[in-house]
Amino acid sequence: MKLYDTITLDVTDNVALLRLNRPDKMNALNTRMRAEITDAAQAAALAARVLVITGEGKAFCSGQDLSDSGTVAALDLQRVLRDEYEPMLKAIADCPIPTISAVNGPAAGAGANLALTADVVIATQSAYFMQAFTRIGLIPDAGGTYWLPRQMGAAKAMGAALFAEPISAEQASDWGMIWEWAADDAFDALWRARAAQLAAGPTEAYRHLKTAIRTSWSHSRDEQLDLEGKLQGKCGLTRDFKEGVVAFSEKRKPRFEGR
Repeated sequence: MKLYDTITLDVTDNVALLRLNRPDKMNALNTRMRAEITDAAQAAALAARVLVITGEGKAFCSGQDLSDSGTVAALDLQRVLRDEYEPMLKAIADCPIPTISAVNGPAAGAGANLALTADVVIATQSAYFMQAFTRIGLIPDAGGTYWLPRQMGAAKAMGAALFAEPISAEQASDWGMIWEWAADDAFDALWRARAAQLAAGPTEAYRHLKTAIRTSWSHSRDEQLDLEGKLQGKCGLTRDFKEGVVAFSEKRKPRFEGR
């Protein structure tokens, strides 16, 4: 795989592991890292059947690198969000393969919302999520105002944004913000097992499933029923569907090929 400066990307057994690699900065996001994450997410979609994003060191991501030249000094935050954050977030959200955020430590500000962009978020028990923006006079960005109300409801989202308090992994799971958490000593094995499960699954069905769920918020009931029918029809034409039916009739575990 391609070599990067601020991240690493490795593909093993159809699992693409993207690791944020600025541990001395708590994996804070700078211009180069955002571009590299965007590129890596696009590359992973072509090389693997699941993408996992995690952090090197003690943190997942502390958010925007406030020392990054050309951002805070110029105060052109709108440009940075439009030209740098949006492509990165879209590359992850629109990735045609399942995506997992393995949150190994604190995820704050844009780092929290980067994590929440993935299809599935798994956190270690000692991790926390924080919408730190109001602490420096800003509003949540990097998709925070989009994901939070949808994942945890308007009341919790508003409180998280206004008070900028840490949300533990356990709270995040209870509130519907993430999928699950694990004790620190079990975390690595859990996310690896989840990634392996998805990497061996019906990749085309996963792709259509993501489309159906992601677009349901903007559809009426009838529109969603129509979309389900169309996408299910496409799933019915895949080799994996045929294998699933045969495996069911033979009472064995299916051997999906991702096509």
